[in-house]
Amino acid sequence: MEEETIVLIVGAGPTRLTTAACLTQLSIPYGIVKREDCSVSLWRNRAYDRLKLHLAKEFCELSHMSYPKDAPTYIPKDQFVNNLDNYIDCFNIQPRYHTAIESCMYDEGRKCWASMARHMVTSMVVKYKARFLVVTSGENSAENIPMIPGLNYFPGEVIHSSRYKSGSTYSRKNVLVVGCGNFGMEIAYDLAAHGANTSIVVRSPVHVMTKELIRLGMTLVQYLPVNVVDSLVLTMSNFVFGDLSRHGIVRPKIGPLLLKSNTGRSAVIGVGTVGLIKRVLGGISKITGNIVEFEGRDERAFDAIIFATGYRSTANNWLKKGESMLNDDGMPKKRFPNHWKGANGCIVLVWQREDWMVLPWMPRILPMTSCLP
Repeated sequence: MEEETIVLIVGAGPTRLTTAACLTQLSIPYGIVKREDCSVSLWRNRAYDRLKLHLAKEFCELSHMSYPKDAPTYIPKDQFVNNLDNYIDCFNIQPRYHTAIESCMYDEGRKCWASMARHMVTSMVVKYKARFLVVTSGENSAENIPMIPGLNYFPGEVIHSSRYKSGSTYSRKNVLVVGCGNFGMEIAYDLAAHGANTSIVVRSPVHVMTKELIRLGMTLVQYLPVNVVDSLVLTMSNFVFGDLSRHGIVRPKIGPLLLKSNTGRSAVIGVGTVGLIKRVLGGISKITGNIVEFEGRDERAFDAIIFATGYRSTANNWLKKGESMLNDDGMPKKRFPNHWKGANGCIVLVWQREDWMVLPWMPRILPMTSCLP
């Protein structure tokens, strides 16, 4: 079975749903496939209960649909998912669920992207022919748990942050959180708030900001040079949090907004974790039984380990010759604002970076003259 369309969208996360809505508004035919059984599966199935959007709602609006005026500034997870369901209904977006792309390659002869997809329930194979291909780099699909000597023999609970829901079951337990990004910091806070004896591994320099400082910075950077805004928000952050080096937390050498633009790494939102920090530990050397040994030979016993260490992109597994556009981590080789420009009509969306700003202009990004049947 073979189907032909103008645009093939792989996945049904927020950026891809926005792309579908833009194409619908322009009456451009498209197909959208999703390996899981629902849209935005990361938000529905792999997010903890207390999660909210870390950016203010004005920076996270979906194209052609604003949030209600009475919506909170920082949208809770359940409300965000409900808004996306309404968005899907409004624009009649119909993803083909349980459909996984197994291979995709640009056909020079036919000047199109040739993809082979398989339905994961019926095993039926569908071949797609599309002029444009929309993929998401940094695709949140494969859990990333680092290889640590002795981890397989740890007698306690070991989970990835995608399976964490609440700290209520960890009360009075010694819990180690590995990773100090937003998920790691917020999970550590939730554990401490539920009475767990929480330690956190901080391996890399990180900026800690409040949501309000990030909102201020994103507003000012539209009018002022990024280095000026970075200097301002860093000064205010130091006033709020003080010298974090006393906790073992070191700031990066460049400011939070420039770091985000250059590398995609976000500042950590201080939800209260800093005030509860008792133990910040370095990298893990090895694990022996329930004893974790850290760099510097510090040893501590734990009942559970939670890895907030992100995901591995699987895009390069099926996107043949995709290494010309994506690096080994599945992120674009080109830098913002040209990171979305793949070869041969491949459009790369980056949920972790600036796509909320890029997507409203998605109809202009697509070369319309080439889209005409």
